[in-house]
Formats: sequence, structure tokens, C-alpha cells
Amino acid sequence: MSERKPVYGPDDWAGDPERDLGPAGAFPYTRGVHPTMYRGKLWTMRQYAGFGTAQETNTRFRHLLAAGQTGLSVAFDLPTQMGYDSDHPMAEGEVGRAGVAIDAVDDLERLFHEIPLDKVSTSMTINATAPILLAMYVVVGEEQGVARARLQGTVQNDILKEFIARGTYIYPIEPSLRLVTDVFRFVAAERMSFNPISISGYHMREAGATAAQELAFTFANALEYVRRAVALGLDVNDFAPRLSFFFAAFTDLFEEIAKFRAARRLWARLMKERFQAGDAACRLRFHTQTGGSTLTAQQPKNNVVRVAIQALAAVLGGTQSLHTNAYDEALALPTAQSATLALRTQQILAHETGVPDTVDPVGGSWYVEALTDRLERKARALLDEIEGAGGAARAVERGFFQEAIARSAYAEQRAVESGESVVVGVNEYADDGEPPSIPAPDYSALAAEQRSRLKEMRTKRNARDVQRALDELKTAATDAAAPLMEPILAAVRARAMVGEISDVLRGVWGVYRPS
Repeated sequence: MSERKPVYGPDDWAGDPERDLGPAGAFPYTRGVHPTMYRGKLWTMRQYAGFGTAQETNTRFRHLLAAGQTGLSVAFDLPTQMGYDSDHPMAEGEVGRAGVAIDAVDDLERLFHEIPLDKVSTSMTINATAPILLAMYVVVGEEQGVARARLQGTVQNDILKEFIARGTYIYPIEPSLRLVTDVFRFVAAERMSFNPISISGYHMREAGATAAQELAFTFANALEYVRRAVALGLDVNDFAPRLSFFFAAFTDLFEEIAKFRAARRLWARLMKERFQAGDAACRLRFHTQTGGSTLTAQQPKNNVVRVAIQALAAVLGGTQSLHTNAYDEALALPTAQSATLALRTQQILAHETGVPDTVDPVGGSWYVEALTDRLERKARALLDEIEGAGGAARAVERGFFQEAIARSAYAEQRAVESGESVVVGVNEYADDGEPPSIPAPDYSALAAEQRSRLKEMRTKRNARDVQRALDELKTAATDAAAPLMEPILAAVRARAMVGEISDVLRGVWGVYRPS
């Protein structure tokens, strides 16, 4: 905040309107990736949901679709994310808690029961096991009669940020990156309308990164993925137009708007400079989620206001899709009522504020343009430091990202504790009221139900077919040049479990142990 002036004028922005701005839909995309932006099509309202069993989550999905949601976003539980089946000892106490439990393709079919996959776009927040879940989605599509080319959505598949900020990695860095780029290859080869990755600054911001760090670290990871894909022989103009990104929206309204505008411009320039990419491969398309770490358990209804402001920043910044957090998420999984209110927040922005009527309505503001330039400069300086030291994979190994984020998080916490940074209802305007009690599902019963279903699924399948498919996957994993998605698909089709497939790869590659 101290870097900002009380008043901005013409002398505060020395940019070139033609070079730095241009019209929306044209390089460098500062003002938006489409010429008419929301006048042509509103952002996708994609509320994140997943808990307990597939049936429970299917009920929530159908409730949100009936309430006007325009895209699905799946949260998976930790065992699914970490490649353990629900009856594994490591899954004890975690089944269905952080998201929906998916053990086999039949679970995914139940998750999308009576939801036609050719009519809905689905985002799956999954990383280490992303190829398995994508393969399951393809098989569910096949069994619904939906061709691969008609499946729409995104698989997160961003393993580097797991090493940096989130922790749901399984394998060492190099084989993990091999899985990521094999998904790129498969999606491009199959001509799927699917984003093979969602390169995520969100989780790093949630862990404590600043706005400039969020951009720099996200793009460092993105450049690493692009280099790996090019080294595999993929044409940047074939796969890069389908790269997607995922950012956080916090409550500092103008900084967040400027961050999104700076992100588009910086990514466009990086792709042009480093890969001579065509314009379509330079367009940064992104999903936004409001700031989970900004939600407070104290006076939780204040979060309704925070989320509305953060959502406004995302829309003014030109997001392509948006998730708005429910006000009670600092206390428990959102109720159907609070999830609906979060969706209504987006709908009010879309239909009552007039914000979508004009492309980039903040463009040309001396303040916003100065902030945009400053964030681009700071992010590029950080990015150049990472690239100069060998790129994102090497930076992860050195702990560069982790240490930088820890320092930023510590500084922010000190500012809150000292009162320099005000959090309404926490360190100012607090009261003595207890946070409300939110009823939680009976997770023990849900876990028992899932384990029972898992036992039944194992009984019904052909064990010989499963073993044959797993053996073929093991052979592929030991050959560094072999494709992986096809043998994973075959294993999924044979009804191999997430944990069984992951165990084969663990057996070949080992697991990552941070130094």
C-alpha cells in the first residue's frame, strides 16, 4: 500500500496505448481475450463442489445446475488426489472429507449420472492422478455415447505448484512432468475440446504469495511445461491455445484488476519472445476463484461482502470463468443455501450491475494502468531470476518458491497481528460472539458406504483383465519414450482402481521426498 500515491494523473502512466493496450481480442490482450468480451458471452459460472460419495455430490451438482450454474467443477478427496483407494490405511479418516471419493470409473459414472457430458463443461481439480481421472472421464463419455472430441472441460494437471504450495504430489519431479506432458500429447492427438492443464497461481497466493509472486511463479511453471512439451515434439501452436490458467481474486480491488490485465499482457509477450508463438497461442485464458484464505470464521457473514468485491475484481479484470466461495467455508463445507448464495453473487454481477456491458471499463484509468505496469515489471523481474537459475523445476528442488512464499506469508501475518493490516471482525471491530455451528456430514458413514461399494466393484470385475492392463502400464512406465495415457485408459476400462494404477507407477518411479 505504501507504494501507492494518493492521486494519479497523466504523468503516472507513460505507456504506449497502441503497444501496451490495443483493442480487446488483439495482441497483447491487455484489455481482454475476446473483442466483445461479456457482451458476446458471459463468463462461465463454475462453482467448485465435491464431498462424501459420488451420489451426494451428484445431488449438489444437479442443485447448482438447476440454480443457473453454467459449468461443473469437481473437488476430489485427499485419497483420490494422492492415489490411494478408500480402503487403504492411508485413507483412514480422509475419505470424502476434502472432496468426493472416486476409486473407479463406476464412481465417476455415478458422479455424472443424468448429466450429459456433451452438454456440460467440467473442470477437475486433480494433479498427481490427473491422467487417471481424465481417462475415467473419457471412458464415462464413451459409455454415455459421447465422442472424445465432444468432451469439454479442464483437468488441473499442474504438478509443479503441488511441490511448491499444496502437497498432493506422488512421484519425483521428472516422471511427474512426464505425466503432465503426456496429457498434453493425448488431448492434442485426440482433438479434444479439453484444456490439458490449469496452471495455477491460486494455491500459491493462498499459501501467502503476493500478487506479483503469484504471476511470476505461475508463469515460471507454465514456461517449464511449454518447454517440456516442445521437447517432446509437440507444436506450440497446436497445444498452447488450450493452456488455461487459474488465479486468485483477493479483496484489494484495484490491485487484483491490474494483476489480471498484467497477466494477459506478460504471458502474451513471453510466448511471442520465447517460442515465436502465433497470436492464438499467446492468449491467456483463466479461471478465477475468490480468496479462500481471506474468509474469516469470525463474523462469517462479512465474507458475503468480501466475496462480492473479489468477484467484481475478477470480472472487471476479464476472467473467463469464476467460482465464488460460500461465506461459511471457514467453518465447514458450504451448505446448499450458502452455495446458492455464492452463485447468486455472480448472477447479480452479470445481470444487475451493468459491468458486462463494456469491455475493460477500467482501461485508461491512470491509476489502474500504472498498477498494471508496475505488476508486470515486478513479475517479470522475479520470473527472469527464476529462469536465469535454470527454470521452475530446478527452483522447486532448491526450495526457492517455498522460501519466498513463506517469507511473504510471515510478513502478512505480522502485519495482521500488529494491526497494520486490518481484517474486519478479527483484529478490528471484533465482538465476543462465537462462530455459528455448521452441521457436518457423517463422514464415518460415508466412508463405510464407499468402502462397501469398492469391495463390490472389485468382486464384479474381471481380475485377469485388470492385471493384464496393469502389467502393460508397468511396461510403458519403464520406457521413458512410451506413451502413458493409452495404457492408463486400458486399465481404467478394465475397472482398475485409482490406487492400483498409482501403485504401479509408484513401484516403477518411487515417491518424492522433499529435501
